[in-house]
Amino acid sequence: MLLILFESINMGTEKLTQLVFQLENKIPYASLSNPAISASTVGWQIEHSLLSVNLITERLKKSNPKEYVWKFNIGRYMILTTQKIPRGRAQAPDVVQPKADFNTDSLKAAIERAKESIKELNTLDSNQYFEHPYFGKLNLKPAIQFLQIHTQHHLAIINDIIKTSK
Repeated sequence: MLLILFESINMGTEKLTQLVFQLENKIPYASLSNPAISASTVGWQIEHSLLSVNLITERLKKSNPKEYVWKFNIGRYMILTTQKIPRGRAQAPDVVQPKADFNTDSLKAAIERAKESIKELNTLDSNQYFEHPYFGKLNLKPAIQFLQIHTQHHLAIINDIIKTSK
């Protein structure tokens, strides 16, 4: 059972790492925007995604797994089941809102931090958790699933902005 969970966590972090590599490949488009798709630039989308990975990892690491208690949450259930976040329905919490002063170098540094954060996820207890503002407590496996879905959501926005800018 533990081996299955461990393999599942590793597969989840491998997929998340691949998504971060995709974000890294979008850095050259950081200044692009399309208000019809998003009020934010491609760079903002990248920075927000990376802030989310890094902050959630920090919160997971600092949590006490003995304090984790599962509680049903319909929003969490819907997002994790459908693997989709609807566009324009929620606003990012201030803590993961990028500052206006990010640039190519700071995005590359955030990419490297995210890669290290993802490696750390493989060392955590399965009941370490973070508190999501809409979905409640997510322990390790659903937290990784959320990060994948969240990153894919922002990559789709990025791809739409880039596609309409060509």
